[in-house]
Amino acid sequence: MSNRVFRTAAALTVVAAAGLACAGIVHAQQKTIAIGTGGTGGVYYPLGGAVANVLSKNLPNVQATAEVTGGSVDNLKLIGAGRSELGFTMADAALDALKGEDKFKGGKVPLQTLLVVYPNRMHVVTVEGSGIEKMSDLKGKRVSTGSPGSATEVMAFRVIEAAGLDKDKDMKRERLGVAESVNAVKDKKIDAFFWVGGIPTAAVTDLAATPGVKIKMIDHADAVAKMNAKYGDLYAMGTIPKGSYPGYDKDNAIAEVWNIIVTGDKMSNDEAYNIVKTLVEKKADLVAVHKEAESFSLDNQKQSKSPIPFHPGALKYFKEKGITN
Repeated sequence: MSNRVFRTAAALTVVAAAGLACAGIVHAQQKTIAIGTGGTGGVYYPLGGAVANVLSKNLPNVQATAEVTGGSVDNLKLIGAGRSELGFTMADAALDALKGEDKFKGGKVPLQTLLVVYPNRMHVVTVEGSGIEKMSDLKGKRVSTGSPGSATEVMAFRVIEAAGLDKDKDMKRERLGVAESVNAVKDKKIDAFFWVGGIPTAAVTDLAATPGVKIKMIDHADAVAKMNAKYGDLYAMGTIPKGSYPGYDKDNAIAEVWNIIVTGDKMSNDEAYNIVKTLVEKKADLVAVHKEAESFSLDNQKQSKSPIPFHPGALKYFKEKGITN
């Protein structure tokens, strides 16, 4: 090999090595964000997937992933353990975590709100022929109150208590996620189930669309005053409008609570600012996945809707947009 050829080959080797080194630096700077969502039959999971996709596409060197979990309680515990950066949660479960109460008696979870997202509606679902017309009819029935890692279970217990029932003595209680609850109703293994989520929830739609089945949802909005008197001003009376599910032809008076996206106490102000800005300004991409993302709006970013303090980076973005808390 001539000296000239040797020098050229050596130079190319140096350039290639430098390129690989630079690629390694870029790869090392990539930020991985795990997002706690919920079960596949609910709303958190598809919306969490949409959030992960939007953040990965629009934030440089960010790779976000949506994780299947049991729901709010699991998501909060994952944040507390440093295993997730973001999590969807109901406001009531988040307040328990912040205070170290109920399912979080083992320790407080430092939390900050990034975004108030949409109201979660409590569904008390049964079918015609079950003999259940009102909350008191749940007595003696087989009822699922939600999976163990979910805020459905937290809120279901509070609705049951406010209705004057004992969750342990007055019913045969199962602890199933929404998809499992729907299958259990179809198989006549349970008579009713609680589910708190957005509308429409895919699993409930599946039940309502099942041939030979007519779903019924039980009114319970009168429980809200008692729930707020005991647990704080977290709940509101709401409605699941008729037509939300196939064949459902009357409004359902319910209790509802806001959902929030939270993080722990490690996220920088710049990172929080960029995440919130991206989710608000790319809302159309989220709505394309689920219509509940319509609530990812600046109008809903009020401290009254979240008992968890907002992250300073989120507040900076809101202030730029004329929203003050």
